[in-house]
Amino acid sequence: MKHAVQVTILGQQYTVKSAASPEEVQRVADFVNRHVAEVTASKSVDTLNSAILTLMNIGGAYLRLQDTVAERQQVEGRLEELLLRLEHACPDEGSA
Repeated sequence: MKHAVQVTILGQQYTVKSAASPEEVQRVADFVNRHVAEVTASKSVDTLNSAILTLMNIGGAYLRLQDTVAERQQVEGRLEELLLRLEHACPDEGSA
């Protein structure tokens, strides 16, 4: 079921319709507002530039996180492969 949630971002009110809970939608809006505040804290920029710089920052963080997840999956896959090789090379003494 979709909920309609009122949020304010960059001083503008928006009605967001989402299957997510109202608390989750507000959490996202708070996250966006915090990142916009980081961008606008050190310089005076207009709303559009603030939004674009914020999107660039969030996009960069997201892509770095994706890279980290992919690297972790590769490491886990390699560890599983090595474990199987070890199990094959050193069978359990109880089953011999």
